[in-house]
Amino acid sequence: MLEARHTMDAPTTTTSAGNGAAGDSDGGSWFTPRTQPSSDGGQEIEGNRLAGLRPVGRPQEPSTGPHRISDEAARERMPPFQDPPSSPPPRPAALGEEHGSEQSVFAARVPITGAGRTPEASPDAVLIRRTMAEIGPVADKVTSYFYALLFVQHPDLRPLFPPAMDAQRDRLLKALLTAAEHIDNTPVLVDYLQNLGRGHRKYGTQPDHYPAVGECLIGSLSRYAPTTWNDETEAAWVRTYTTISQVMIDAAAADVLRSPPWWLAEVVSHELRTADIAVLTVRPNQPYPFLAGQYASVETPWWPRIWRHYSFASAPRSDGLLSFHVKAVPAGWVSNALVHRARPGDVIRLGPPAGAMTIDHSTDSGLLCLGGGTGIAPIKAMIEDVAERGRHRPAEVFYGARSDQDLYDIDTLLRLQQSNAWLKVRPVVDRHGLLQLPDAIREYGPWTEYDAYLSGPPGMIRSGVDALRGVGVPSDRIRHDSVEELVAAGD
Repeated sequence: MLEARHTMDAPTTTTSAGNGAAGDSDGGSWFTPRTQPSSDGGQEIEGNRLAGLRPVGRPQEPSTGPHRISDEAARERMPPFQDPPSSPPPRPAALGEEHGSEQSVFAARVPITGAGRTPEASPDAVLIRRTMAEIGPVADKVTSYFYALLFVQHPDLRPLFPPAMDAQRDRLLKALLTAAEHIDNTPVLVDYLQNLGRGHRKYGTQPDHYPAVGECLIGSLSRYAPTTWNDETEAAWVRTYTTISQVMIDAAAADVLRSPPWWLAEVVSHELRTADIAVLTVRPNQPYPFLAGQYASVETPWWPRIWRHYSFASAPRSDGLLSFHVKAVPAGWVSNALVHRARPGDVIRLGPPAGAMTIDHSTDSGLLCLGGGTGIAPIKAMIEDVAERGRHRPAEVFYGARSDQDLYDIDTLLRLQQSNAWLKVRPVVDRHGLLQLPDAIREYGPWTEYDAYLSGPPGMIRSGVDALRGVGVPSDRIRHDSVEELVAAGD
């Protein structure tokens, strides 16, 4: 698990989120029982509690025996912690609403379903959330110690990570804790973990890497949660991590049959729209299947093993070309390389498509789309997708920017509006902080019969979700990718 995504990759995120157990349900064959940490905090690096783990799946050869599980079977294999709530589960993208900052990943929360009703959490979930609440104030120390354990005890894993760990360092632990926190929400959790399992193929992750990660996770948590940590808590984390790792392993194994771990893609055009925004078009070396509204992780040749997420800026094309909108951000290694260094002929690598902020073409509901900055890219792709399918439905696009210059793709959207009577494009320029994009949608509507899609900076998504709920849009009709993933993608 070398990369964190809701989102929860992701929600999608949020909906973006993408794991069965090899041993007994109590996890005894995975760990050697451990006593509670000593009161001195433990000065020696701990490890090797997962030495007996033998994962079931193999990414290079999908399992074909009784351990091979489908997506539906994965949900059945999840531990029987709690029956799913009677109300429909949130789309995985909803995870992004809960993970906007590093601190929030470690905060203990109980998902709320229904009309303000809090479902009873499973015993394991209660123990896990207590642990996360305790380590919240020392999140940085937990992360640093986790990687110290991992690289000292398992130096062979160091080459899987980028040379500079400042950007990567929080993501692996965040992914683990995000998955653990949602252990009671089986549909969301499985989608999130399967996405992670498929995406981590590009790092060269193998099944036998998972025990090392689990060992170091337990070692870090036990050191920094001395108040809540005991044998019962450790057993809960063992069961949880067993589930997480096996679902990811099986998803990676199944993905071998469908796609490579990554694609090579040649830059065929590079257009600077503003001083810090470029539109790149690339040609993959083999077919790259995706849906409008999804995103891909991108690695450049100048910064190996550093991946960032970018949404596709067009619907699937007959010529197979892919487009991305990239904004260079201060100290952003990948974004600055793509905007200021990449040129036609350069070759980048693409991870598999991810994200579930996609159009439901089985309904005729209206589309309410909010795009801020380069977040307009997936919005444009979805509008193109609707236009190409010929099943027209009312669509309103609010395109937010801080200045007229930042409306870098407005001409493309206006051309789409001219050729499609069902589409309305509304530019929203925030002059001197007086008009925010979420405020603008309150002037129009009603939107109760619309499916809403949001893409842009994390703050815009959070305020946009609040505004949409405030004007009566049901939560299950509000879709966006994980805010946590957007934060990670900002480099």
